[in-house]
Amino acid sequence: MDDVPVASAGTGGGRVPEDLAAVIDARGFIMAWGAEARRVLGYEPDEVVGRAAADLLAADLPRSARRHVAKAHGCVSEVALRHRDGSRIMMRLRGVPLLDADRGTPWFVTGAAPESPAGPSDPGAAALWDWTLAQLPLPVAVYDHNARMVGANERMTRVLGKPVEEMRGLSLWEIEPHQPFDEFDRLHRQVLRTGETVLHEAHVLTPGETRAHSWAITYSPLKDENGTVRGMSTAAFDSTEQYWARRRLAVLNDASLRIGSTLAVTRTAEELAEVAVSGFADFVTVDLLDSVARGDEPEPVSPAGPVGYRRSAQQSVLEGCPEAVLQPGDADVYPPGSSPVQVLATGRSARHHSGEPLMGQWVTSSPARAEAVRKYMIHSIMMVPLRARGVTLGLVHFLRHRTAETFSEDDLLLAEEIVARAAVCVDNARRYTRERRTALALQRSLLPDRLSQPAALEVAYRYLPAGAGAEVGGDWFDVIPLSGARVALVVGDVVGHGIHASATMGRLRTAVRTLADIDLAPDELLTQLDDLVIRLDRDEGPEVRGQPQEASGEVGATCLYAVYDPVSRHCTLARAGHPPPAVVTAGGAVRFLDLPAGPPLGLGGLPFEATDIELDEGSLLALYTDGLIEAAHRDIDVGLGLLREALRHPAPTLEQTCDEVLGTVLTQRSDDDIVLVLARTRALDADHVRTWQLPSDPAAVAGARRTAGEQLAAWGLGESAFATELIVSELVTNAIRYGAPPIQLRLICHDTLICEVSDASSTAPHLRRARVFDEGGRGLLLVAQVAERWGSRQTPTGKTIWAEQPLSV
Repeated sequence: MDDVPVASAGTGGGRVPEDLAAVIDARGFIMAWGAEARRVLGYEPDEVVGRAAADLLAADLPRSARRHVAKAHGCVSEVALRHRDGSRIMMRLRGVPLLDADRGTPWFVTGAAPESPAGPSDPGAAALWDWTLAQLPLPVAVYDHNARMVGANERMTRVLGKPVEEMRGLSLWEIEPHQPFDEFDRLHRQVLRTGETVLHEAHVLTPGETRAHSWAITYSPLKDENGTVRGMSTAAFDSTEQYWARRRLAVLNDASLRIGSTLAVTRTAEELAEVAVSGFADFVTVDLLDSVARGDEPEPVSPAGPVGYRRSAQQSVLEGCPEAVLQPGDADVYPPGSSPVQVLATGRSARHHSGEPLMGQWVTSSPARAEAVRKYMIHSIMMVPLRARGVTLGLVHFLRHRTAETFSEDDLLLAEEIVARAAVCVDNARRYTRERRTALALQRSLLPDRLSQPAALEVAYRYLPAGAGAEVGGDWFDVIPLSGARVALVVGDVVGHGIHASATMGRLRTAVRTLADIDLAPDELLTQLDDLVIRLDRDEGPEVRGQPQEASGEVGATCLYAVYDPVSRHCTLARAGHPPPAVVTAGGAVRFLDLPAGPPLGLGGLPFEATDIELDEGSLLALYTDGLIEAAHRDIDVGLGLLREALRHPAPTLEQTCDEVLGTVLTQRSDDDIVLVLARTRALDADHVRTWQLPSDPAAVAGARRTAGEQLAAWGLGESAFATELIVSELVTNAIRYGAPPIQLRLICHDTLICEVSDASSTAPHLRRARVFDEGGRGLLLVAQVAERWGSRQTPTGKTIWAEQPLSV
């Protein structure tokens, strides 16, 4: 209705020019709508008359206004209204109750922009003083000796949302009986009691305002000429900007402490979102480009094309992030030409608020987003690219809906600062993840896919890379079949971590296999390996022109090498700075072998010692690296005790025993690689091994050949008789002709058929080309043709030449 009266509406305190006027019935529905209201808010009378007045609110009424409405008392308060176009308009509304016996208590509501009271054109000194207090742009109030208000200027009445006539004679607690006004009232009485000025800071939403402000309040005593306290004054300084500046500094400090605590990309993104929400934003999302989320190098962003991304993290002031249109891990696409694509392509941040075209484009690009913006009244957004070292990794969105203030330019600078810090951490985590993945792939390619299972041992193992926060180490292990049905076990640990350690591990594992093939004794093998590590260290150390190259000490390793013979049940072991192995008897007794420790590989010049022990059949041998027993939170003896306890009662299978050992010893994930190898011994009895002593006489060759044939027949291997007799004939002949007594022939029926001839000479045999008319020189050549593999090894008393054939049953 255009004829609503807009003059003479008020409850004292002077007239305020009205910009709108409306009548609201007792139920809260609009009864009349003035022309000025139509101009200010854009609604025609037929659009609002009969509609609930609450529909026009952009925020809840202040608490004091709700209380006065409930009591049908007139009030003045700042209220956020919703324009017809969806924007927010702040108005200072005055509500006057109209008595109507038939329809309850309707309200006459007027609105205006607040103005300072005017004074006469020719003021006197007293009037100037009064006007100064009244028009001071600071909230000021005066209280008597009983802490009851005497007067307040216009600015204070706006803050408290009540006219001074309504507050005069009341204490602050009676004016606003809720927190934090109880604390303010207590400070009033403290000043009146002590006569001392009090300074106080508070961040509070006052009844007459729609957003919280930070106030620096001075409570000062008012004394007469005798110094007696007669009252007190309150002056409040709006320190909101300083408050937000301190908040921004606190957010920066929080970001420095919390972001980048791990080398996990997702966790780093989560830390960024948590810091921003706890500091200045209501909802934050962190999106990584598809290429970055996959662990690949970031791809350039084209402003003309769509950009694929994956939600990495999000955080909200509301539990469960109900504003989100995606969940962490979900993939989506920014449409071509959209604001996020422009930010990613240009590397420049953007800040928008409700009513801007770009904000509208961002909202309408997704129906789900448009619904979330409408439902939660998101009114301000910042988009900041996640960039590090000149490369764009993703995009961070900062949104506000609970905080009334829109994002400022200072907020944008703060967001760019914490995102820049987080981007370096994300890039470091991404690079680390990629390097660790490469190192793991390299390491696994160098380790055996599956261990051979020789008849001499039953073997099970576990290999655990270092935890996610540590680099990959250089631990390795191997099971190597040797001649004579023997088997070698090796466990090693390269000093250092990363790709370099993995590469060094691969070199050492290959070297151990090569040295094992020539059947070196454990102490000799470690000596040769020590020389190799020293050479590697010198090759990779710094070059100094004209100076002799010395070891840098950057390459080093520990190693344990053991050889088990199932025929004699003897195990020969040597170690180079490695933890001692454990042996578990069939009865469950556990002991750590007291082997000479030996120096770590790479020191040079120090000897290694081998120890020979006899193991009962069914004994369990446990080899491991230091990552299993060592930990920062406990002594190594505690780790050894846990290992002893886990081995004392082994599970029915070695695989289960491996799991039980790890479950018992590892109380938390280790920062180092872990290798555990368990081997249960078997023995070859007389039914599988036959040995004959032969005279050094050529006539013994025929007897040896005949004896071997008979033994094969007894084993049911008659099909192998011809090849075996040929091998025996040639090897025994060579031993008699070129070796020295005593001469021994041994046949082993194992997973292969093994023929061994030993003599006291240390001269190694070799193949040679025989000429057409030579009568000899073809023996080993024939052996190589009929055997699957053959070779020789040195023994304490000479040498042994051996040949293996596959079993033919």
